[in-house]
Amino acid sequence: MDRIKRLSYEVLDGHKSKFGEDFADNKKALDQISIVRSKGLKNEIAGYITKFIKKEIREEKAKQARIEASKSEQQVEEQSEIELTEDSVTEEATETVVEATPEEVPSETAEETTE
Repeated sequence: MDRIKRLSYEVLDGHKSKFGEDFADNKKALDQISIVRSKGLKNEIAGYITKFIKKEIREEKAKQARIEASKSEQQVEEQSEIELTEDSVTEEATETVVEATPEEVPSETAEETTE
């Protein structure tokens, strides 16, 4: 297994762009790049490269999903902060209006009824 990993990494170091997620295509690319006389060894190397590329792609997708989730989480936090700020401004305005109203003055109708 160490030999397969070592050979796979050596091939990937120089020619990573030629490999993808398809085993058959990777096997053909390996034939073009190097000479591997053993059919079994060539299949194992191509299989390991395929597995390695798929793992990298999967990890990249997971990383992108985490980034998107954190962005949406930040947006939700910002919206809640804005709503809290708007609520506090509305409450302050209401308090100001309540304080600014004049005290109740007895109406003339009340004075007339008492006379």
